[in-house]
This record gives sequence, structure tokens and C-alpha cells, in this order.
Amino acid sequence: MASRPLTRATALLTATVMLAGCVTTQAGRIGADDGRDVCRQYLVALDSTGDYYGEDILQGAAVGALGGALVGGLASGSWQGALIGAAVGGATGAAVGYYSALQRQAQNQQAIFAQMSSDLSRENAQLDRTQVAFDQLTDCRLRTAATVRDAFKSGRLSRDVAQAQIAEIRARFQGDIQVAQRINQSITGRGAQFDTAFDSALPGGKSAVMASYSRPQPVRAAPRRAVVVKLRPDAGSSEVAQINAREVVATRPGPAGYVQVETASGVRGYAPADAFPPAPRGQRAAATPPSGGTDVRSLAATNISRRDNFSESVGNAERLAAAGGGFELAG
Repeated sequence: MASRPLTRATALLTATVMLAGCVTTQAGRIGADDGRDVCRQYLVALDSTGDYYGEDILQGAAVGALGGALVGGLASGSWQGALIGAAVGGATGAAVGYYSALQRQAQNQQAIFAQMSSDLSRENAQLDRTQVAFDQLTDCRLRTAATVRDAFKSGRLSRDVAQAQIAEIRARFQGDIQVAQRINQSITGRGAQFDTAFDSALPGGKSAVMASYSRPQPVRAAPRRAVVVKLRPDAGSSEVAQINAREVVATRPGPAGYVQVETASGVRGYAPADAFPPAPRGQRAAATPPSGGTDVRSLAATNISRRDNFSESVGNAERLAAAGGGFELAG
């Protein structure tokens, strides 16, 4: 009989979905504390922010997976069909689960907007915490590498010892990136649910929300003098690259006193604005990140922007690690 294997497969699938939602231990994700990582507190802080993104908003995926399993199994009469149905149902459930839950719970559109506003406010605050944590961790790694370089240049460390320490710092940074990538995947999954809600509840959907703010197109320009590129628009921030005079890079307006630059290797950071020719008219003001608004559309714009910013920062870290940047002995 096909029903018994299908029953077992459905039971197994149910357990699998339930286990998939379980949170692994922090030591399992980032490793045990060996007492040698000076940036450990920032790594713990980043990883801890990731727990949030595996919470209730993803329940729609579990419901969709089980529903898809039953449909797939009944249609094919096999446990293989159940597993295929689970995959399809899981993807569908994750995308529509949040908005479907809103529709079930809310009595009218106003109630849907009120709940979305509350959820987005909480999500945006957490995205900000995650971004700050990753920035602080990256900054710590770069500063630690700079300390080793300075010790080598001053003769306090031999080349072999300095190279070994730089290699260890770079390896730890690669581990940091893996943690950030995992968190970014969870953020992307939740973002898909919010995007479905935007498309379903807001006039014009996500496209209209994104059109409410714009980002200047990059302009190719060369600095008048050699400049240091910082991780953040802050004089005290760590160095990620150097640009020679007359070296052409991509630039965008940044916060007061800075331009955002992208080097030939794809590493992004901030450099003094006065080192570059004036930006073309119409691009002299940085794009204002959507923030501060409490209506659903403003909160949605902030959400999309912060998701994009974190994803870009993870990509920037990947390019920074690949290019060497601040993780080479001859800095």
C-alpha cells in the first residue's frame, strides 16, 4: 500500500520542518572561544542579532511546506512526491505566509497597515543593530591587522611572526563573512515576505516604494592627491584602501565632507570630498536614506534600503578579503 510510506514520509517531513526551525548553538555557529580573538565580543554581537531573523515571521514556510507535501504526496502517491511538494510549498509558503497571516488576523485594511507598521518598525531597528554589529566587527579586524603591520614596521615583530598573525586575522575575517552571509540569507528570506506584503497591500507595490527614493549614479573621477579610503565616513574609522593621485575610481556623493568611492577591485569606502573635483550639478547632495517616517510606505522604503545596505556591506567585505586590502603585511 502506498498510504503507509506516505504517512511515514509526512511524519518525517513534519519532524524535519520542525527541526529546521530550531536554533543551533552559538558555539556551533562561530566556534568556541579560544581566548585569542580580540574581536570576539563583536563576533558574538553580530551572531546574536541573527537569532531574530529565524523567528515567527517564517512560520508561513513551515505551513506551506507541509501543505505542499500533502498535495505532492497525494498527487503522486509516493513519499518522493511529498518531498518535492515540500520544496515547492516551502518556497511558496515563505513568500506569502506573512501577508496571509495578516489577512487572517486583521479585520480591515487599516488593521493590516497598523500591524505592518509595527512589524516593520521592529524589523528596521533590528536591521540597524545587525549593520552596526557587522561594521564594528569589520573595523576591529582591520584595526587588529593594522596593529600587527605597525609592530612589524617598527621592528617589534619579525616578518614570520607578523605574517602568521596577519594570516590568522584574515582567516577569522573570512569566518566573520560566513556568519554575515548566513544572516543575510535569513534577512533575504524575511524580505521576500515583506515584499509580498508590499505588493499586495500598497498601491504600486514594492516598485512604487523604491521609486520614492533614488540613489545617484556613480561618476568616474580621480583625486587631486593620494587619499586613504575609510570603512565608514569617519576620520577615526579603519582604512580599507588607498587611492593614488589621478587614479580614476567610481564616486558617489556621501555624507558631509565625504564621497563614497569604489576602487578597481570593487572595494567601497569613503574618502575626503575635498580631494576630488566638484560633483556634477544635480549630484552634489547624497541620496537621503529613507528613514524617520512612521507610515507604512516610509517604513517599507527604510526596510528595503537597510536590507540592500547590509547585503552590499557583506559583498564589500567579500571583495575586501579577496583583494587583501587591510589584511596584507605591506599595508
